[in-house]
Amino acid sequence: MTQSAAPAAPTPPEKVDPELKRIAFAVIAGGIAVILDTTIVSIALHRLATSLDTSVATIQWVSTAYLLAMFVVMPMSGWAQSRLGGKRLWLTALSLFLIGSLLCACAWDAPSLIVFRVVQGLGGGVLMPLMITLLMQAAGGRNLGRLVAAVSLPAAIGPVLGPVIGGVILDSLSWRWLFLVNVPLCAIGLTLAILLLPADEADRRKSLDAVGMLLVVPGVVGVIYGLSNVAGDGGFGHADVLAPLLLGLALLAAFAAWALRQGDRALVDLRLLGHRPLTSSVLLLFLTGIALYGAMFLLPLYWQEVRGEDALGAGLLLVPQGVGALASRTLAGRLTDTFGGRWVAAVGFAVMAVSTVPFALATETTSTTVLMGALLVRGLGLGAVVIPLMTGAYLGLERPEIPHASIITRVMQQLGGSFGVAALAVILTNAAAGVTTLAGVADAFSVAFWWAVGMTVLAVPLSLLLPAKATDDS
Repeated sequence: MTQSAAPAAPTPPEKVDPELKRIAFAVIAGGIAVILDTTIVSIALHRLATSLDTSVATIQWVSTAYLLAMFVVMPMSGWAQSRLGGKRLWLTALSLFLIGSLLCACAWDAPSLIVFRVVQGLGGGVLMPLMITLLMQAAGGRNLGRLVAAVSLPAAIGPVLGPVIGGVILDSLSWRWLFLVNVPLCAIGLTLAILLLPADEADRRKSLDAVGMLLVVPGVVGVIYGLSNVAGDGGFGHADVLAPLLLGLALLAAFAAWALRQGDRALVDLRLLGHRPLTSSVLLLFLTGIALYGAMFLLPLYWQEVRGEDALGAGLLLVPQGVGALASRTLAGRLTDTFGGRWVAAVGFAVMAVSTVPFALATETTSTTVLMGALLVRGLGLGAVVIPLMTGAYLGLERPEIPHASIITRVMQQLGGSFGVAALAVILTNAAAGVTTLAGVADAFSVAFWWAVGMTVLAVPLSLLLPAKATDDS
């Protein structure tokens, strides 16, 4: 009887090339400004409404206009990279974001601030998918887990520092510093990009898919705009939700039919969704967007409306989640490179679900220490989840396909986030209808948090669709 051979030990990942480290350093430095800006401004809307003498409904457009502007340019970032080259596009987008930040700091009323936020959003919408594209193209399929762990640093730092910085600014400085804080960050990012990013060749022959642009851009914007209106009166059934949402979905369906016929000439090559690792990662990134952005909508509101914290206090109480996400990134990247992302993602989603349960069970008197501990554990799961999903999305792709994959993954994660916020806003509003006591408000939040737990649990079995190993791209 022949003795069976012992299973081969996992191959340790190669060392990251120094050139790749320099590229990662440059894009991370530039990307931090965009992530921080989103989290800093999100907690300042009430102060902005007071300072600019306008309504909260109007000032909400400071966030909505920024988000919509990002989605106007995001689908075109792949074409723009081919025409300008990655380095030139990065410098252009970061410069535009810097100009937008300076203009926002000079705004004289709410309409001018909203317009200048659009300028910021146009720059940020290119930077977000381009960050991961530049790194993945430089990596050539090696050490993807550790690279994603590096490039996700701004996303991990944002929830930690953003609310704290925003709270400190609102507590002691003018609201204009919410935007001026971006200036030194952008200046450092531009300097490092000039020095460290390699020049690459542009493909002037690449033509713009005008039909695809006219379908996908208003399609995505319509869906995002419709979902952003869900929190108002009427929920999903209101005209300002249904009309843009249904129109957006119809345009996206038309774009899908067009893009599948056009192939690699399309603005976004949707044939890549026939690649199983990308498709499974995209589906899970949609659920991650729900779990991340939906819960981040609920958590600050819980601390403020149930526990009586101000904006700065709520921001500080969310720090443990960011610390957890920072702590687990590097290990998750190494485990993904060595063993593959399937079980890393499944365990991460399970940890997120379990650690959200204490908020679903919480009352107005639940120990703050217990809830902060739960947030720390939740952050550990969140940091572990993002790495294998982003890594799996790029397995087996050729260099020209990477920009298309970056656009698909970024758009789907943001769509998931918008859907999660909209759905949980409706659930919370319905649960709190007619409530007049603090205990009743706490119960309404419990209902919403149980839904957030359920959405996260759904992702655990779906994680098994990911490749078992980093080399499995089938």
